[in-house]
Amino acid sequence: MVTGKFRKPGRWRRTRGGGRRVSDSPVDDPGTTRALPERVEPQEAALLSALTPPRPKVVVKADLLPAISAISLIALLGLPMGWLWSRLAPPQESVLGRGGTVSPMLVESYHEFDGIAIFTLLAFAAGLLTAAVLWRIRGRRGPVLLIGGVLGSLVASWLGIQMGGSLAAGLYPMPSNPQLGDLIPVAPEVTTMWVLVAMPLALSLGYGIATSWNGFDDLGRRLR
Repeated sequence: MVTGKFRKPGRWRRTRGGGRRVSDSPVDDPGTTRALPERVEPQEAALLSALTPPRPKVVVKADLLPAISAISLIALLGLPMGWLWSRLAPPQESVLGRGGTVSPMLVESYHEFDGIAIFTLLAFAAGLLTAAVLWRIRGRRGPVLLIGGVLGSLVASWLGIQMGGSLAAGLYPMPSNPQLGDLIPVAPEVTTMWVLVAMPLALSLGYGIATSWNGFDDLGRRLR
């Protein structure tokens, strides 16, 4: 009869004296730090998922009404933008020809570009300022408010062109009895519709930079 205790199987290791001894450790070299696989219990996995906050989703219904309000308010910016443009854009000194046609004098035709450039700069500055104001509305940050701001800026640019042209025509009216060869100041006007993208582009750029600088998944909506 065997009276000793059974010994668990181990690994033989060579000692300095030439002998061998049994090692119960599964690692050959005690100095190694090899990581062993560890099983995660279902209870621990459920606890970890409960402690991890859920990823925030895009809020549409709650932000829809503020976005519509933003469209209407931003569109009103076209009124002061058109008024300011009508005061800054220079007229063209032109010569009255036969049949009521006018021809700009010398370099006066460059003022057409000046009117376009001034309106583009005004719209770009208005877009950046609008983006800063929209970003300050912390509780409504997100793509819905951004889309509302872009649509409102499009309407504001169109309204600014129409309002600015009407005001400029009132500042530089045609003379009552013009004669052939008279110098007539022609009111400035925006001759291209590409200026409509200036304000939405600036708004999207400013809002996008603020979003990329923010480090929260929900853009800080919960910190309001």
